Amino acid sequence: MTQAPLHLRGLERSALSADGLVVRPASDFDRIASNIAIWHDYDPGVKAELYSTSLTNSDGMYLIDPIPLRKEAFDELIGSDSVAGIIVTNSNHHRISAQLAEQFSAPIFARCEAFPDKAAQQFRSVADGDEICNGLRVIGIEGAAAGEMILHCASNSGTLIVGDALINFEPYGFVLLPGKYCSNQKEMRRSLQKLLDYEAERILFAHGTPILSGASDRLRGLLGSDR
Repeated sequence: MTQAPLHLRGLERSALSADGLVVRPASDFDRIASNIAIWHDYDPGVKAELYSTSLTNSDGMYLIDPIPLRKEAFDELIGSDSVAGIIVTNSNHHRISAQLAEQFSAPIFARCEAFPDKAAQQFRSVADGDEICNGLRVIGIEGAAAGEMILHCASNSGTLIVGDALINFEPYGFVLLPGKYCSNQKEMRRSLQKLLDYEAERILFAHGTPILSGASDRLRGLLGSDR
């Protein structure tokens, strides 16, 4: 099984450790569209940011790769919405998904490879091309982390929500996950070509600064030469 990069792995582990050690709660969230918000926190121990996303539609709110958020901010984020589900984009991003699934009696949506032991009682398997809810489609990505998927939300001019296959932070910039962290980077690059079939104004990352405009053009610049 492919492990998370060293600068990411410790942070993922701290959110899940059996001794109760967790990532400190992020202080606030940013609303980037009428139905989308993000929150993140920097861990100086591993020198990396973890990003999480909330997405709301008629079903309720979906929490994607969630990390802790300060209670007052989390209460404001949820508001009067019900939590319809937790989405985990790969095997490295369990984070606090189990705790939130239990708290809200909500299912966890992920590819089978992200939860190989199916330990989560609320687990619901999804696959490439599935819709988790109306307008939120799963794009399965091979060759990155186990169970990697990218989500496409069609509303508000389109949003792609990425696990690890694409990153956007220094010193790398907006690039594919480096090959040494992939199970097969060539296969991942081929798989990422599917993204060019989707229009997106923005890209949100589990690790990295969001791209909030012109995302499809940026993707064509990164991936288009492979077609």
